[in-house]
Amino acid sequence: MLVLEKVEYAHPGQVGSYSFSMSAAPGEITAVSGQSGAGKSTLLDLLAGFLRPDSGTIALDGTDLVPLPPQRRPISILFQSETLFEHLTAEANVALGLPDSTPKTALRQAIAGALAEVGLPGVGPQRASTLSGGQKQRVALARTLLRNRPVLLLDEPFSALDDETRAATRSLVLDLTRARRWTTILVSHHADDIAAMAARHYAIRDGKLILEEELVG
Repeated sequence: MLVLEKVEYAHPGQVGSYSFSMSAAPGEITAVSGQSGAGKSTLLDLLAGFLRPDSGTIALDGTDLVPLPPQRRPISILFQSETLFEHLTAEANVALGLPDSTPKTALRQAIAGALAEVGLPGVGPQRASTLSGGQKQRVALARTLLRNRPVLLLDEPFSALDDETRAATRSLVLDLTRARRWTTILVSHHADDIAAMAARHYAIRDGKLILEEELVG
């Protein structure tokens, strides 16, 4: 269980501050919505470790994550844009961030398996620049699979996709969250994303997280 308890933060020079308390369970998607500037990015930055709270705790299964730098947190992030290197192949993009000590044969097999799991068998040798937007997001998901960290942060990850690709990618993320028992936090302002994916929905109002409703994921 991921728990934020009275996490307080104020940006330098900002009037007012944020106060975040919430919980998110493994195997479920917890959605967070809010108007532009409400604090959604601030929340993600606090979770990822890019910002350090002024007070409060961010705990995963009872372990406080606040002292840990971003690279040591058990967290993966999928952004609105797929953050691939266009000149690299799909398999090279998937391999980014994995330990150099991984045997090459085992690495190739793991990459091929991850790409197949996200519906892209045989795409590994293609350059990222030749892939569609939906395929690029799936390559980024394959990279997340290999990292296999227990917390996944989704920052408006479907905004650039057409309706059909969006629906398919939402289903894939939900299936992977359930199968891998990830604790997934979805930041979105799209009500259809939240309704289709989330088990619970928080909204940020006046700098605070408010539990809107429990949903059927």
